[in-house]
Amino acid sequence: MRPSPLANPLATVAHLETSASQLDSIPPDLEDSIRFAGASLTQAAGVLLRLPQEVIAQGIVLFQRFYLGPPGGSLTEYGAEQVSAASLYLTAKLSAYPKSARSVVNVYAYLSNLPTSFYDAESLQKRGLEKEYFVSEGTYERRRSTLFTTEQVILRTLGFNTHVQLPYTLCITYLQALDTFSHPRAPELAKRAIAYLNTALLSPQCLYLTHQPSALATAAIYLAAREVGIKMPECEWWEVFDTDREMLGFLCVGMLSLEGWVSEEKGRWAGRSVPVSVEGVAEEMRRRKEETGLDDDMQRAVNG
Repeated sequence: MRPSPLANPLATVAHLETSASQLDSIPPDLEDSIRFAGASLTQAAGVLLRLPQEVIAQGIVLFQRFYLGPPGGSLTEYGAEQVSAASLYLTAKLSAYPKSARSVVNVYAYLSNLPTSFYDAESLQKRGLEKEYFVSEGTYERRRSTLFTTEQVILRTLGFNTHVQLPYTLCITYLQALDTFSHPRAPELAKRAIAYLNTALLSPQCLYLTHQPSALATAAIYLAAREVGIKMPECEWWEVFDTDREMLGFLCVGMLSLEGWVSEEKGRWAGRSVPVSVEGVAEEMRRRKEETGLDDDMQRAVNG
């Protein structure tokens, strides 16, 4: 039986707990930080490349899928920046908005020179590239080669399955089915629901990999309706959209918790950038090992 075009292949608990990166001794907290940084980088690059949000979202989902459990890629072998660039380049190529390799290389070079791993996508969208940013011809040739090679690795790792069903269209369809567009605050409701769907893309819980688009759309509507103050049907309306109460609660908590998690991440990485290259990950692992060694020495000294 062929999979439904309205559904996505979902990750299992085993996929999340046995990623190639964890098998290569990357701590789960570091992997979460890098995955978030990579997803944020994809979002920021997509904004600068003037890509529609649907194409950017597909790139983020492919980026996250690549690092899933066997046979996924490892952060010790494929840096988040190179996988992000190749995922976005691939999804743009498959869409009506292809971008040249040079444009992708230039945008990622620009973002890599910003002094932060926490991008303000809205600010980037308003500002764009203040001036044209170019790399040298030699650097471009090297990065283009890496871009093409990584694109091939992603395709092989995913079994050439690049299908990504997104919840945006379903969200609007569900709002119509619930007859919310007759409400004067309907535009605000739709805007907030889409914002929650964009938030879920960056969740370290990989919500787009573990839940179907119908459930994501339903949870986004539920939260947006409560925030905007639009009364929904008294019955358990979410069950009509194949979402049970437990799933709805989990997704709502996941979407709402991202802001607090990001705030903690900014504190953890204050003054440092999240490593999005293979070399950066190796350096971070060495730093942690040295800190652990110092802690062990101090403990032995205390114990006499």
